[in-house]
Amino acid sequence: MNSLRAQEIASSPVMANVTYNDKSIYIQHVDETTQMARIYPLDQPDSEQEVPLSQLNEH
Repeated sequence: MNSLRAQEIASSPVMANVTYNDKSIYIQHVDETTQMARIYPLDQPDSEQEVPLSQLNEH
């Protein structure tokens, strides 16, 4: 996923269908410099992690 689209999703009030390792996730923050996103699985909001934008998929 490119950083611009990831930022749009993160700032949108509408939930987008995005996955990481086939799990639905929520994007909290996007770092354009490092091309990383802070995410958490929808079913585990306490499990935040930093992942490469390239590993996120929008459906």
